[in-house]
Amino acid sequence: MPVTFFDPGQMTARLDLETAEPQPDGQGGAVPRWSVVSSMWARIEPVSFVVTEKGAAAETAVVTHRIWVRFRDGIAGGQRFCRGSRVFAIKAVRDPDETGRYLVCHCEEEGV
Repeated sequence: MPVTFFDPGQMTARLDLETAEPQPDGQGGAVPRWSVVSSMWARIEPVSFVVTEKGAAAETAVVTHRIWVRFRDGIAGGQRFCRGSRVFAIKAVRDPDETGRYLVCHCEEEGV
């Protein structure tokens, strides 16, 4: 597999990696409580913007991003990145060239 060239100087966004811990909601269920695992520098690349019809005159938008970070264990789907009021739900994580240098996280921005 060819080595991916990536300029680490493009990692200009400071993101908090958060993970969810279920907390009882008092009705027999659970509500996720998000806590910061770590902060890291990243590169955010917008990928797509799709508007879909949800029902009678209701539309929803899905914005997807590729977020590049330095390789580290413990990043997985189900976690999220936060930058201020922006929230990026991690859907999938991969090592683009399998060299253990970087991770590419495929994310959807929440609350758009």
